[in-house]
Amino acid sequence: METKLKHLEFIQETIRRMASNSFLLKGWAVTLVSALFVLADKQAKPEFFYIAYIPTAVFWVLDGYYLSLERKFKLLYADVTKENSTVPSMSLDIGTFKTFEYWKSWWIIGIVRPATSLFYASLVVAMRLVILGLYS
Repeated sequence: METKLKHLEFIQETIRRMASNSFLLKGWAVTLVSALFVLADKQAKPEFFYIAYIPTAVFWVLDGYYLSLERKFKLLYADVTKENSTVPSMSLDIGTFKTFEYWKSWWIIGIVRPATSLFYASLVVAMRLVILGLYS
């Protein structure tokens, strides 16, 4: 029983780390886009405004990836808590079971989930509105 509790703690810490990574990516995305917009305004170069779309897309994909990993570790956690769990002791292997729930946590699904898509889509819309406001 002690080993199982320690195993669940390891999984929970990994889930917490994935959620933290997702939060940090959102902060970095806003910071980087803001910095590129300030640089573009000071240099009077509109190309910098359009360059801001690249890191936004990269952060969006990374955030979806971390969200998918978080969901897979939650599935592992749920499997370990079962009385007749087939997960080896202290294993953090998230690829051992291929269920429908596992495929719902694929990284592309993570990109379109509301937790990521609403944030990054609103960031892209805000960027577009700024560009239109400056060059219209």
